[in-house]
Amino acid sequence: MTPMRDQEPGGPAAAPEGRLTTREAAELLGVKPETVYAYVSRGQLGSRRAPGGRGSTFDAKEVQALARRNRRETGTVQTSGQELAVRTRITLIEKDRYYYRGVDAVDLASRHSYEEVAEWLWTGRLRPGVSFTAPEESVAVARRAVDALPEHAGPADRLRVAAIAAAAADPLRFDLSEDAVLGTARVLIPTLVAALPPVLREHADRGPLAHRLWTRLSGRPADEASLHVLDTALSLLVDHDLAASTLAVRVAASARAHAYAAVSAGLGVIEGPLHGAAAGLAHRMLLEVLDQGSAAPVIAEELRAGRRIPGLGHRLYPGEDPRARAVFSLLEDVPGAAPALAAARDVVATTARHTPLHANVDLALAVFTVSSGMPVTAGETVFAVARTAGWIAHALEEYGERPLRMRPSGLYSGPRPPQPLPE
Repeated sequence: MTPMRDQEPGGPAAAPEGRLTTREAAELLGVKPETVYAYVSRGQLGSRRAPGGRGSTFDAKEVQALARRNRRETGTVQTSGQELAVRTRITLIEKDRYYYRGVDAVDLASRHSYEEVAEWLWTGRLRPGVSFTAPEESVAVARRAVDALPEHAGPADRLRVAAIAAAAADPLRFDLSEDAVLGTARVLIPTLVAALPPVLREHADRGPLAHRLWTRLSGRPADEASLHVLDTALSLLVDHDLAASTLAVRVAASARAHAYAAVSAGLGVIEGPLHGAAAGLAHRMLLEVLDQGSAAPVIAEELRAGRRIPGLGHRLYPGEDPRARAVFSLLEDVPGAAPALAAARDVVATTARHTPLHANVDLALAVFTVSSGMPVTAGETVFAVARTAGWIAHALEEYGERPLRMRPSGLYSGPRPPQPLPE
């Protein structure tokens, strides 16, 4: 049964579907009804006269978006229901677009390299032509540690071990000044890439970071179009608001863990199938679609098993994921990507009969890794390397905040004391 809505003075008992009464909007925003109309007068909120009444109604999604913005602007760390809000100047996601320090992230990624985008995220300044390189001593220590891992170790395992080894070799790691952390970041990212065993050994440690990463993921020589996709994907994935791994990084930085340790915290979270490993699930699905020649039996099996279809939908984008749109557009120019692109379109079209969901960046990344002859874990590696720059940005921001502020209080729900000692 549909719950009754609050009665507006002289108006109907309920607002139309998808709209809120003034009182409901005020409760959601945590303000007085008069303040809701102040938002309208300032152009921050739209209103519509309630049918047959004196009150106004408001679009529910617009009110929710304003409430999220207010939580970010009015407090450093707040909770609202089950949602944690942390004030940040790094990334804004709004109306199916996202921005790095106020600049459209897709536009920035299409015009600048991953290293240049990282510098923008860290400092708010561009350094045209910047290239990250690592000292041989740092790389040697990280490689020895990674080479000691079992052969079945995953990318997150290798990157985590490389980060810890590089930290142990850096006696200045506890210096949390901005210049020191930036120096660490510019060395750590290329060290992580160099520590991964190369698949294509020729020129494995030369050229832009995207080329060095390519040689760790594919045995095929890289063409310019494919390298452009990889570099752009790295830039698009640098940051995405307060994802689970980014929150872990900020918690570590709040406790004043050094940058290597903060990145390690992010790498520990990224292995989850709902985060960094999602592209691998989409990769496997595309291989099955290509093998069977149709998405229908593959989608049917996923739904029958009660699993969500990987690579579709995103809770922050009611419409299309802008990162997916950008990568798909570039993949049109990649030799050999047509079969995987067709398989992805088949997945989207087939699933639309059940639930109309847009492709997200995991599906776009899977098309790239499948068509490039990369292993199923390649998407997770790309994601982790890319996001390391974003984690550093958040760690830097957190170092400027009050220490240990990221410590919520527990809501104890166990038996009330005193209880007898156990037998």
